[in-house]
Amino acid sequence: MKEPTKVLSMKQPWAELVLQGRKKIEIRKWNTNFRGEFLIHSSKIPDEKAMKQFGFNDRPLGFIIGKVKLIDVKKYNTNLEFNADSDLHLATPEWGKFGFILENPKRINPIIPARGFLNFWDYKKD
Repeated sequence: MKEPTKVLSMKQPWAELVLQGRKKIEIRKWNTNFRGEFLIHSSKIPDEKAMKQFGFNDRPLGFIIGKVKLIDVKKYNTNLEFNADSDLHLATPEWGKFGFILENPKRINPIIPARGFLNFWDYKKD
């Protein structure tokens, strides 16, 4: 099976929550036409408030830690629509109005050190 080469950076603990299957929708301010499997990169700077909120002391930072499949994008037109999915995205409306619907998260081992970028980016093995 061909490994995915697209990568999306997420702050911790959001990357970890996706891998645990607790966060099934990733909220972004931008849309994408991309569909398929991609790698999850944990950004070097965590969301400290969310780390405490979800009970994490530490998580890997600056690594590709897993993969997940993007199956669709949902556009939220109202806060009512957004709030109806709050248990799936765990976010607030200021994060954006595009929900990347995710399925089949998997951890990778060993994790891969990598520098993150905005939007989807391409990972190239050395």
